[in-house]
Amino acid sequence: MTAPGGPAHLDDQASVDLYWLPLGAGQSGQCVRGSGRIYEAFMSARQHRPRLRLYHSALIVRLDGHAHAIEMAPVWAVGGHGPGVVSEGSVGAPSWGRSRLFRYEVRCWRDGTIPDASTAVDSPRRVSSSRSQANQVLRLVESFPTATWGRDEQQAGDMWNSNSLTAWLLALSGHDVRSTALQPPAGGAAPGWAAGLVVANRARAGQACSSEGCCGGWTDQSGGSSLPASSSCSASAAVACTLPAAWWVGA
Repeated sequence: MTAPGGPAHLDDQASVDLYWLPLGAGQSGQCVRGSGRIYEAFMSARQHRPRLRLYHSALIVRLDGHAHAIEMAPVWAVGGHGPGVVSEGSVGAPSWGRSRLFRYEVRCWRDGTIPDASTAVDSPRRVSSSRSQANQVLRLVESFPTATWGRDEQQAGDMWNSNSLTAWLLALSGHDVRSTALQPPAGGAAPGWAAGLVVANRARAGQACSSEGCCGGWTDQSGGSSLPASSSCSASAAVACTLPAAWWVGA
């Protein structure tokens, strides 16, 4: 039997599977878990709610007999240049990206695996079996906006991280972003997910009305209200920027 997160069921013609991994899963995740606990302690206190478990997301896209592992991760998480890297971005601040300690990679690894997939919760989730949607996800990866991880440079009201990648890809490839299949496991949260939806929705709005010049705002299809594109940075993004290690949130 093939391990979870790997090239299993390659006889499936096409599919897109979503994995939810606990933040900081694996032996090297102590820093991630620690900063995540600090982040969630602040946010739960600020929002007057119980603390939630934080999750990192990744995708396995199967097409034409190959499984493609798609995720965002720190450059240092692998020894040297990671497999299937299509782009890189800075972590914490744009200038910090000169050091590999503060860079992330966007990976689309053909016949690859998701590290620590064995720790995934309520996963994998089959979000589609459409050949066109699977192909679209793969085509979109290289055009993902490599904004600074842990910041809200795009004024989306949420930090930019690995969950932003997953949400952005699923939204722009035509998946139903309101589906319960895309929600984190019960009692969990996915920082950065809303940012991916917001930026994807802006892109769709721009395509739909570019000829009319009608794009003055966006609607968060995750269920939020319409907001102007110039909305201010969120408190979650502010916390991620000020905590010493909080850029790991969403690793």
